[in-house]
Amino acid sequence: MGVAALFGGAFDPPHNGHVALAAAAKRRFAPERLVVLVAAHPGHKAVATPAELRLELARAAFPDDDVRLDEHARTVDLLRDLPEGGEWEDPLFLIGADQLRDFPTWKEPDEVLRLARLGVATRPGYPRVELEAVLARLSQPERVEIFAIPPQHVASRDVRARAAAGEPLEGLVPPAVAAVVEARGLYRP
Repeated sequence: MGVAALFGGAFDPPHNGHVALAAAAKRRFAPERLVVLVAAHPGHKAVATPAELRLELARAAFPDDDVRLDEHARTVDLLRDLPEGGEWEDPLFLIGADQLRDFPTWKEPDEVLRLARLGVATRPGYPRVELEAVLARLSQPERVEIFAIPPQHVASRDVRARAAAGEPLEGLVPPAVAAVVEARGLYRP
């Protein structure tokens, strides 16, 4: 049995950068399955959109993956609660380069690296030398693998701002996500 890959986030909303990261991780690591975890109450940022709506958006963005609500505020707590053995034996936790930069400030980063490997996607504005400096400060840098994805110049805050202004979201989010945003009137003032 292969290993599972976990991709967590607020997904407020999920955008093309998230989708590109997931697709590249599938190509690079060939996990048995990808589990997309929508943080119900993210410990690292405030979200205004209710968890159930963000879950609906994530299911629209990742229709072929296992999309679930994650009640854990911190990654280490999620990893501790995974079943032992099988696909959860040594899971791969996917993050972007922006998150690696802040990884040493996470709750128990050494324990996160003991419980899971990290797959870190490149991101514009986060040069490799900066990421290498973070790796040098980690207890188990060999448990981290940086992989390249095509540059994605999009952030959830930009998508929310465009939706609030009534501007089209084409090219920023998958069409199914744009349809949910429109149908639900999300991010409008």
